[in-house]
Amino acid sequence: MSYRTNPDRILENIDRARSRDMERALSLNDRQARGKELDTDIPDGDSTTPERLRRLFTLVESGYRRAAQNTEIGPLAARFRAIGDISHQTARGDVSVSIHYLDAERHDDVGVVPFGVTPHDLEEAKKATRTSRPDVNAIKVLRLRLRDGVLAAYRKIEPRLRDAIKERADIGHVAAEVTLDLRPNAPSL
Repeated sequence: MSYRTNPDRILENIDRARSRDMERALSLNDRQARGKELDTDIPDGDSTTPERLRRLFTLVESGYRRAAQNTEIGPLAARFRAIGDISHQTARGDVSVSIHYLDAERHDDVGVVPFGVTPHDLEEAKKATRTSRPDVNAIKVLRLRLRDGVLAAYRKIEPRLRDAIKERADIGHVAAEVTLDLRPNAPSL
């Protein structure tokens, strides 16, 4: 059989093409660590504003914990293998917190905070973790950025949450979503 008509060779090329396509599809979706929580317990009618704000903050906190788990943030940390090899290589991204009012007509409240990761951050994490594995150090840095970003985004949307409480939009089912999104690297000139 010739090289062109060898069925094993043809099937091997088809398998390689499929695996490349699947890797591309996964690479588009593995830029985010997402945690979503739903609260279906309706607060009492006589609950105070701080109690209702605490309910929303607890939802955001649960979403943060879910996004910070290794299964969510691990694939993002695996992208950091090359950072640190080049002194000017950085990573940028966003942390967003969104509150969805499922039983009210009110629009979602969303807060977004940008962040950046430099090789210096990874070096500091390397000192703290005492390991040179880039993914372990990246997880530490990303969790720190996620925590700081969630707190900053929550502070941004807190006045809008108070307005939602005044409108009683939080009475009913409420969902909170915390997302850490890495932007694709743009080529530097």
